[in-house]
Amino acid sequence: MRKRTERKLAVTAVAVVAAVPTALVLIPWDGSGGSQPAAGTAPMAEQAAAGDPKPVKSSGLPSPAQGKVSKLPTANPTGSPGPTPTWLPTNPPGGGNGGLKNWQAADDGAVVTAAKWAGKNQVDLSVKSPALASVRKVRVLVPNGWKSKSTQEWPALYALHGGNDTYVSWTRSTDIAKVARQWGVIVVMPEGSNGSYTDWYNGGRGGSPRWETFHTAEVRQLVERNLHAGSSRAVMGISSGAQGAVTYAARHPGMFRYAASYSGVLSMLSPGIPALLMYINTRPGTNPMDIWGDPWTARSNWAAHDPASLARRLRGTTLFVSAGNGSKGPLDKPGKAPWDIGYLSETQVLRSSGDFVSSARKSGVPVQTDFYGAGSHSWPYWQREMHKTWAEMMASIGAKRA
Repeated sequence: MRKRTERKLAVTAVAVVAAVPTALVLIPWDGSGGSQPAAGTAPMAEQAAAGDPKPVKSSGLPSPAQGKVSKLPTANPTGSPGPTPTWLPTNPPGGGNGGLKNWQAADDGAVVTAAKWAGKNQVDLSVKSPALASVRKVRVLVPNGWKSKSTQEWPALYALHGGNDTYVSWTRSTDIAKVARQWGVIVVMPEGSNGSYTDWYNGGRGGSPRWETFHTAEVRQLVERNLHAGSSRAVMGISSGAQGAVTYAARHPGMFRYAASYSGVLSMLSPGIPALLMYINTRPGTNPMDIWGDPWTARSNWAAHDPASLARRLRGTTLFVSAGNGSKGPLDKPGKAPWDIGYLSETQVLRSSGDFVSSARKSGVPVQTDFYGAGSHSWPYWQREMHKTWAEMMASIGAKRA
């Protein structure tokens, strides 16, 4: 009987979701997170200066929670540089689990099964992941002067992509490879699929896919143990990857010194946002309830992954949040319809980002913002924001110009 009731709740929720997104654009941001500045007058605008890139063509009612709630990690003290491996895996290098010879495994046995280089600065790793029960890709950019047999460690920047995209998106849609070569930094771009940057709830059972575990444990340990990535880390993301970046920083205090959100949904429990997220994740082969659970009956699990609810855990992490207002901007293609999803979705991104900033500041956590006005949910704006924040990100992790 209980299962039948839960199924009815799920069907009802999805039905409501299908009717909500159009109405959501009518919900304005009240500005409680800070005033929305006119384009060009936002904090850090002066850092954009003449170096702003041109657009790049592409070659994201409460009741007690039922079932298992994903617990917050507590291993890292706030303000520490982040966890570092303290023991070697029991898998012999290359000998167990099909890993490459002389490559170390992650703690849970995840291994690199292939490494395909494109020039001296880019390598695509194939990772056999217990967390995902599959093989997934990770693109890594290494700095000039990097050597496989060196003992030198390099600061690391983790770049997370948006929904309906892949690990190649940052190098495909921005000039990040060119920018990174000017700095002594390793850039890690893992596959995120449409996993919403969380270990899935799966009706309270947990289990695969465990995207948070893949990113914050398996990938991190593999690049640190085999590619000389250090424990001084920053993370940035666009769209759902932006939500993932801030969520990871909050759920793993001290792991990242800097977190940047470009057009991220950072307040998952703001009015209408749960419905919007479930609508976005309603696609063939996926039950949106499997990701975080039902937003009513599993609300505690939603809160455990909601950046706004976790804001106090971000003390000690430098934060940057940006978004447009969903109106036609200077980097949008001519002829783009006013009802384009890139415009409609950015209105809610702005509202959610503003709610997060308000929550963070109420918790005594400072946030740098760039609510830059006109602009859609698209790569040209995200590349521009990356350029604005790059130098500060590098400084936060101690990366030097090459």
